[in-house]
Amino acid sequence: MQKTHDRTQKTNGINRESGGIDRAQFLAGMASAGLAAALLPAGTAWAAGPRHGLHHRGVVYTVGEGETPATGFRTARMRGDIRAIRDELHADTVDVTGDGVERLTATAAEAAERGLHIWLQPTLGDVPERDILEHLAETGRFAERLRRQGASVDFSVGCEFWLFVPGIVPGDTVLERVQNLLDGKVDPVRMQRRLDRFTARAAAVGRSVFRGRLSYAAAQDDRVDWRLFDIVGIDYYAYFPRRGDYVRELRRHLRWGKPLAITEFGTCAYVGAPETRGMGWNVVDHDKHPEEIKGDLVRSERTQAAYLMQLLDVFSSMNLYAAMAFEFVTPDAPHRPGDPRHDLDLASYAITRTVEDRPYDPASGWHREPKEAFRALARRYARDACRR
Repeated sequence: MQKTHDRTQKTNGINRESGGIDRAQFLAGMASAGLAAALLPAGTAWAAGPRHGLHHRGVVYTVGEGETPATGFRTARMRGDIRAIRDELHADTVDVTGDGVERLTATAAEAAERGLHIWLQPTLGDVPERDILEHLAETGRFAERLRRQGASVDFSVGCEFWLFVPGIVPGDTVLERVQNLLDGKVDPVRMQRRLDRFTARAAAVGRSVFRGRLSYAAAQDDRVDWRLFDIVGIDYYAYFPRRGDYVRELRRHLRWGKPLAITEFGTCAYVGAPETRGMGWNVVDHDKHPEEIKGDLVRSERTQAAYLMQLLDVFSSMNLYAAMAFEFVTPDAPHRPGDPRHDLDLASYAITRTVEDRPYDPASGWHREPKEAFRALARRYARDACRR
């Protein structure tokens, strides 16, 4: 990913434009540098109280400029999407994320108008720290205004800072930073010190403008001082054959004695996608024109839906604070039925299909259609709502 305004294609912190970077290889590089899965001292487990199941059930809604004018942000389309999230998906929460203060605030305001719980998370990246913090502050001020007006709002100061914020890992872009880490061109002690410093600065800015619950979205193996925040936030793309393994892994995040929010979870709609552990998007050959799916993937919306339901069972059994499925729509990854080699929706985590009115035309309009994952989530969310 070259610029964070293209975050409509963001998958667990890395854009589909990042080429052949493998997340497993990347995390292995972090582990060898002594940076993965290190926990700071923690307190007692957070008590979820008498409620059973998830406190908030939702979906990620990414705002962005889009790769083409046709896939860019449109206020009217956003309003229709927010209505669908409430009335058709039966979610009670929307994770409004991306960059552009006007896009973020317009979407959050619409969600508040519709009575949804809002998880507001600005993710400006690949610009100087000062610009990122100013963008954060301006978004946070709006979140505070919504909160004072009676809206239900949690504010996240950002996402996976080591990836998006220049200066923590050497490199001007996401791809350069990842490659430098893989090549061993990183001092792990200096990297963690810089990450801690920026995280603390972001938390301080968030506290200065927002009086509600503050959080941050970390990768599942990141080292974060969660004492800075009210809610632990994790982007979660694990895969285990047994349910108990998920529970054991997630329990370590509860040791802080704070509510745990799953800020992203999901997979793509093809056989074997869950086993890629967050790298399901990395199946597109971007050197081809038009872009082409690599290999002979078998489309399976049922696979995507089953994985989401499996994880929701785990999250509900643990009475977690929130879980937001990634993501509602990915306009720049169109579904092309009958043309599996160019069905870019196979590389999308979205729970809806983007269908072009004129396939392969960059200026084409488009519409979304529900996938099996959307329908499965809608049934589950509606059932859970009735139990409250």
